[in-house]
Amino acid sequence: MAGLRERWRREAMQTIQERALDLFDERGFANVTIEQVAAAAEVSPSSVYRYFGTKEGLLVADEFDAMSPEQLRERFDPLDPVSSLVAAVRRYEAAAAEQGVETPWRRVRYFVSEPAVRAAVCANLERIAREVAPMLQTPDGLTPGQARVAASALAFGYLAALELWFEDGGEHPIAGYVEEGLSPLRAIWAGADD
Repeated sequence: MAGLRERWRREAMQTIQERALDLFDERGFANVTIEQVAAAAEVSPSSVYRYFGTKEGLLVADEFDAMSPEQLRERFDPLDPVSSLVAAVRRYEAAAAEQGVETPWRRVRYFVSEPAVRAAVCANLERIAREVAPMLQTPDGLTPGQARVAASALAFGYLAALELWFEDGGEHPIAGYVEEGLSPLRAIWAGADD
């Protein structure tokens, strides 16, 4: 039953995000209220707040936010975090293509163009970097300080790759931008065993 409930929750969140993006695209981010999003998605405003917290959260939230630390560790290779991130982006792109939705990538325009959304994205990336940093520490590898800086480089490098993808018109897979953009960071882990 928990699996079914989780699927319903994900589907509800996706529907709410899609309706929010439709409204933001049509009227502009600043001109849309949570109540209007709720009405368009045929849910209560309290459901929107429960799932997303804020209007900015409608654009920032993605599948990674729902992952437990254990799930994150399962998908994360501390000796090759760049490949882990690229693989996650590929899975995300494949799932979106399979479902026929553009939600993950429609959101990026607002990351670039709306200051409040950008601030929320940066706060979310900082939170993720703090969660990932301890996973990057290995007995003969990175110190806690180095791990925190490396995790921030991964998180904010991902944002820079999203921005490049958007600036290039969003026609090519984002995973390629992430892989190319973060490739210099691979040297951090290549030398970790030395």
